Amino acid sequence: MDYNNIEEKMKKAIAHLVEELTAIRAGRANPAILNKVMVDYYGAQTPINQVGSISVPEARQILITPWDKSLVAPIERAINMAELGINPINDGTSIRLNFPELNEERRKEIAKDVKSQGEDAKIAIRNIRRDAMEDAKAENKNGNLSEDELKQAEDKIQKITDKYTSQVDSEIAKKEKEVMEV
Repeated sequence: MDYNNIEEKMKKAIAHLVEELTAIRAGRANPAILNKVMVDYYGAQTPINQVGSISVPEARQILITPWDKSLVAPIERAINMAELGINPINDGTSIRLNFPELNEERRKEIAKDVKSQGEDAKIAIRNIRRDAMEDAKAENKNGNLSEDELKQAEDKIQKITDKYTSQVDSEIAKKEKEVMEV
């Protein structure tokens, strides 16, 4: 059994979850929300962080200062098209994104979404476990693994699964705490 391959797949599921969670707005300004925003830069779609500097001057504000001042309007257009739920403020030389305070109802909605994404990650991990268990049983059926080795392989696969499932739980708890803080 290739346990490293199983762990690698589960690590990718965790990494995907973390990437998805960083894009969720938690009331504070987080530049990661702009990771998927692409700007039309002389005909090429370019990530926003490659056409200007992104800073967080205040807890609920992001400031985008393009290196080329002619990109202010394309950046504003790209942010509007990305449907982040935030209206960009163009002052001619830079763009400001002001994050409104989240109300309690919206925080609970976001927390529910966070749990849903965590459950999706757990499902992905359980699918990886299922595939690994099936591979181990096939090896046993082909005579490459004895019954004892099969049992050991299943135990090891379950331990790996438990490890990554608990990582999902901790990532979810961390994000929920961030969302529910006032």
